Amino acid sequence: MAWVTDRARPARTLGFGGGAWIAASLLVAGLVLIPVLALLWQAAQGSEGLWSHLSQHVLPHALGQTGILMGGVGVLTAVIGTSAAWLVTAYDFPGRRVLEWALLLPLAVPTYIVAYAYLDLLHPLGPFQTLVRAILGYDSPRQFRLPDIRSMPGAILLLSLVLYPYVYLPTRAMFMTQAANLVEVARTLGTSGRQVFGRVALPLARPAIAVGVSLALMETLNDIGASEFLGVRSLTISVYTTWVTRSDLPGAAQIALAMLLLVVALVSLERWARRRQRYSVSGQRARSFAREPLPRAQGLAALALGFLPVFFGFLLPALYLAAEAWTRFQFAGLSDRLLAEARNTFVLSALATVAVLACGLVVACAARVFPQRGMQLVHRVASIGYAMPGTILALGILIAAAGLDRWIGQAGRALFGVDPGLVLIGSGLALGYAYLARFLAISIGSVEAGLTRIPRSYDQSARTLGQGVTGMLRHVHLPLSRPALAAAGLLVFVDCMKELPATLLLRPLNFETLATHLYGEAARGTYEEAAIAAWAIVLVGILPVILLARVGPGASRG
Repeated sequence: MAWVTDRARPARTLGFGGGAWIAASLLVAGLVLIPVLALLWQAAQGSEGLWSHLSQHVLPHALGQTGILMGGVGVLTAVIGTSAAWLVTAYDFPGRRVLEWALLLPLAVPTYIVAYAYLDLLHPLGPFQTLVRAILGYDSPRQFRLPDIRSMPGAILLLSLVLYPYVYLPTRAMFMTQAANLVEVARTLGTSGRQVFGRVALPLARPAIAVGVSLALMETLNDIGASEFLGVRSLTISVYTTWVTRSDLPGAAQIALAMLLLVVALVSLERWARRRQRYSVSGQRARSFAREPLPRAQGLAALALGFLPVFFGFLLPALYLAAEAWTRFQFAGLSDRLLAEARNTFVLSALATVAVLACGLVVACAARVFPQRGMQLVHRVASIGYAMPGTILALGILIAAAGLDRWIGQAGRALFGVDPGLVLIGSGLALGYAYLARFLAISIGSVEAGLTRIPRSYDQSARTLGQGVTGMLRHVHLPLSRPALAAAGLLVFVDCMKELPATLLLRPLNFETLATHLYGEAARGTYEEAAIAAWAIVLVGILPVILLARVGPGASRG
């Protein structure tokens, strides 16, 4: 008799603990869903008369600013990312291999750090404008000054220089796989390079471009530091100020729900844009992309053009921060406060990473062992946190955690006569919860990718030997998926270090991380105080970029 498929095998035959794994997956999905339900509940409470003011004077302006910002970033990231992907894929020139991975480097720098660096670098009294005035023969900013970087165009440009790799990565992968054979055929028929790109490669890459642009727009919507530093009052800023400045939590929840609807619209638009895109892959081995060699002069020009986004999106701000950090270190060394903030950042990120990996492992393994439709729905619900901006999640968690803290306080007073205080918010558990809900999708996706490389026959062999779900995980899945777990852990750890909106909203009193330290100093205009913290975040952020460069498409190709 043929072996029984996973879909046909009842849960009870999978050994002791199968039901516990399903229950654990439901619990994880419920934790991700709670912030959304809390937002809905709080928004329905009304805002004590302030909602009319928000709807007339705050929300329209914030929606307009957000729409302009996202439209500009979407267009610019699509142009830069697609052009860079085609350049390194279709042409061969000196330095192409270096440029191929260097184009990923802006991912190492959070948007708020790039804004922070350029605000100092391009300040009227900063080094760049001072040099320009010296060259032109002017003595002071009153005689000559460049346009202020604090503007909508400045925000669009800086955000695009950081976020274009979200388009570059999937588009380059698409060019190197789907487009290769068809491009070769088009070249054989005498089609020019420009026509090959416009008629063959670009239509094939539309799904990848749509996915990359949607990710870049979600990051734009999630941004709080860069937008505030650059004078753009986005929806995220409105949520923060409505809650902190006006103490209007229901109003902030209503604006957050408007942001959530915008996220849903983005995801729906991305899926609609590629609804009719269907491609077939040849059963034969795909031909590797034959790059067109460029003459030396054109090759050097292509290299210089390709390095422009790398220079302005990573090298210039990173080198400036390194110089400022070194100057600050020579002057004052590493303060005890900065060391404490670095320790807070490391410990919090490490603990959150362990929790995220554990929960991601539970959901991914349960979805593999129990592939019924209900478990697939649980899998999707558990992954929605990454699509929601950190501000939305943080606000929903704040509402839920505050309610639970009040209940714990009442229970403590009734039973023991002692009020334990803010157990969740005051201890940092609420912030860890936010990291869990926000980055769980990274863990689930990475673990799932590792599990797909394990043949199903291994699972059947483990069951034949009497192993249940837990035994199968311990003896088969974990040993074979360690690289995927390590990669997921690295990505989650770095994202936790860089996360700013959720950390700002949920950190306990007198608890600072490197990200909040930098935000506070930049908000006060004391840029030199935060240079060391910014450089530390950039250094750690380079690690996942190195990982992407090693495992990405083309990493091992000439």
